[in-house]
Amino acid sequence: MAEKKPKKASRTRRLAGVATVVGGQGAKTLATTAANTMRSEEKAAAANQKRALEVAEQLVTLLGTMRGAAMKVGQTLSVTDFGLIPEENREEFQQKLASLQDNAPKVPWKKMKAQIEKGLGDKIDSVFAEFDEEPVAAASIGQVYRARLDSGQEVAVKVQYPGIAQTVRADIKNLRLFAPAAKGLFPGIDLNSIIDEAEERVLEELDYEHEAQNHRTIARAYRGHPFIRVPDVHTSLCSEVILVSDWLEGKPLASAYEADQETRNRVSEILFRFTMGAPYVSRCFSGDPHPGNALVLTDGTLGFIDFGLAKTISAADADMELAAMRALRDRDGETLIRLARAKGLEASEDRITPEEIMDALMISQGWYLTRGVSELTNEIANDIAGRSTDPRSPVVRVFKGESLPVEHLVQRRVEILTLSTLGLLRPKLDFGAIMSEWIDGAEPVSELGRLEAEWHSARGL
Repeated sequence: MAEKKPKKASRTRRLAGVATVVGGQGAKTLATTAANTMRSEEKAAAANQKRALEVAEQLVTLLGTMRGAAMKVGQTLSVTDFGLIPEENREEFQQKLASLQDNAPKVPWKKMKAQIEKGLGDKIDSVFAEFDEEPVAAASIGQVYRARLDSGQEVAVKVQYPGIAQTVRADIKNLRLFAPAAKGLFPGIDLNSIIDEAEERVLEELDYEHEAQNHRTIARAYRGHPFIRVPDVHTSLCSEVILVSDWLEGKPLASAYEADQETRNRVSEILFRFTMGAPYVSRCFSGDPHPGNALVLTDGTLGFIDFGLAKTISAADADMELAAMRALRDRDGETLIRLARAKGLEASEDRITPEEIMDALMISQGWYLTRGVSELTNEIANDIAGRSTDPRSPVVRVFKGESLPVEHLVQRRVEILTLSTLGLLRPKLDFGAIMSEWIDGAEPVSELGRLEAEWHSARGL
């Protein structure tokens, strides 16, 4: 019983912090609103901008005290700020959010050791030849350790924090208290929707046995790939709170942000082929492609880890997705509407015309459907992400109220996160040509494309 009191107190302090933010912001909002009636539009805009930045910074502070789904919200916002933060403050804001990916609170070794041995059903020394007690990373719901098996194989041991499930649920309730304060300041973002999606994902990710199955499926699909590495899982050592996989030696994806153009192009193309091509190449894909889940390996390949959220897609659905993208690219409104209705989506013409649908969807998908080499910058990515996710935008209005298949929703999320990550890499690529390989069966125009085509051919695909 003595150990539970600090946890309760900690959650109470976090709740008090939220109340301070919400209550204080409410008072500031009223005061600022009253003052604005006596100011010029220019001064009012400056005051609102300052207030938005204050709330953004409070959100960073709040997320920094939380784990689980709250960490997922921070990870999502760290790669796309939806154009909400003033340009002069955007880099600082994103750096603070990005730090949430790696600076999760670390649990003392004594508690983690007990959790590891509970998950293994055995003593650590009986399972591993070596085990480094210092974690190499702190993920949103657990820590990662480096170890070595008796066979000599180095492995990554992902261990769930003790009691994290209860903490996640408590923090989600606290985070929701912040949403009303953010709503009026950030009309371009539905924080509640992001929280809902993050909660659903993290509760699914709490089951490491489920994640291990996802991981095995994707590792099998990419085994032997020329430039994509997914480490194998050691199934016999996995449990609901333990996941053991081969160790990948590499640098964080962020290490490539300031590399030369050729390197950034290569890293970007590999990332794009893995995140965007997986539904059509292997029929299974990761639903959480944020920068913290990718590594630049010493041989120039990219390694991918963390598959707590992964989805499979049938061949028929994959073909339909590709057909819809082909119709959108070719401005074939009739086919696009027919395919949407075949999926149970109305998109009725009395509400919006086929031309309006195509114009709206090209806002979010045009960047990877349009042929020709172009530079994708962070500013461009943020602009597209902001216009694509703004509740007032035509993209959202197209299928407002529709019940979209979960796989479709996850794919759209993958597109936004991929776009935002690529913006940080600033590539100069012809994404439309790469997509044409999957949409039209076109011959690849890049060296990586030719390598991947040879790999497919060797596997009889």
